[in-house]
Amino acid sequence: MRKVVITGGAGFIGANLARHALEAGDRVIVYDSLGRKGGIENLAWLREQPRSENLEVLVGDVRLPTREFEREIHGAQIVFHMAGQVAVTTSVVDPVTDFEVNALGTFKLLELVRGCDDRPFFVYASTNKVYGGMEDVAIREDEDRYAYRDLPQGIPESRPMDFHSPYGCSKGAADQYVRDYARIYGLPTVVFRQSCIYGHRQFGIEDQGWVAWFTIAATLGRPITIYGDGKQVRDVLFVDDLIAAYENAWLRRDEVTGRVYNLGGGPDNAISLRNLVAFLKSEVAPDLSISYGDWRPGDQPVYVSDIRKAREELDWTPGVDWEEGAGRLAVWVRENRPMLEAMF
Repeated sequence: MRKVVITGGAGFIGANLARHALEAGDRVIVYDSLGRKGGIENLAWLREQPRSENLEVLVGDVRLPTREFEREIHGAQIVFHMAGQVAVTTSVVDPVTDFEVNALGTFKLLELVRGCDDRPFFVYASTNKVYGGMEDVAIREDEDRYAYRDLPQGIPESRPMDFHSPYGCSKGAADQYVRDYARIYGLPTVVFRQSCIYGHRQFGIEDQGWVAWFTIAATLGRPITIYGDGKQVRDVLFVDDLIAAYENAWLRRDEVTGRVYNLGGGPDNAISLRNLVAFLKSEVAPDLSISYGDWRPGDQPVYVSDIRKAREELDWTPGVDWEEGAGRLAVWVRENRPMLEAMF
């Protein structure tokens, strides 16, 4: 039985990861501040899962790790660091909290792991925002989307980092700390620069989690505001595929230690906001109300991950195409409508 520690384990990715670990027979330690919408609901859901007797929940903040959490780090085989401040807009309003949670919180966690006799494998959820606005990358404008002119496979890991926004800076700093602790201290770490992850148990809002927010709003009859012209493109990745990549990294932990991978849906799952709106109008809400606002700072017109490195080194490829995944999400939203109406 593995001992698995998940910071941010009551969040969207963390809760799905915790359920997967429980199903695999792991002992699961969830550490979460419960400061985000949906956290309490996700914990209640986890406690209803098979083998939930192997689940332990610790409430606390990564900025000030509790003594109990520090004890639980020891003896863990793997630490998934999912906790963080997740919205660019929030970071602009409150850069101090953004820095403390994302950069300082990650640093403190690395130091705890470094102090373990048997150092656990450390998986860090980074972001494509570490590449910045990429203004030098040539982009063409098509009828319903932007696209890279010269990068049909997307952005590779060799792309220079260029942090934009406080969020980009805090996540980028943490990204590099995790990578460098493998080089300097020999910690077994891996960094995943994630694109747009979506799926069930995601309580998306306007500032973050746009696929889920659009789907929830469409189902509940709420208006949607698109910031920009709606031709922005992201390569979306269903959460189950993300977890599969994590597990493949664990199986190859000796080989992948210290490495960085871009993780997203890749070119085959690159969609614009307009594409998702069209899908929702067709499948969920024909009368969906859409308005437009100004572009947000640091918003990339297009971001698509080059996932060839992950495919080759992790033996991984996305298995859920975006329309199937969007359909699954829509079903989950519909089945949980009363809960979502109370929350939104």
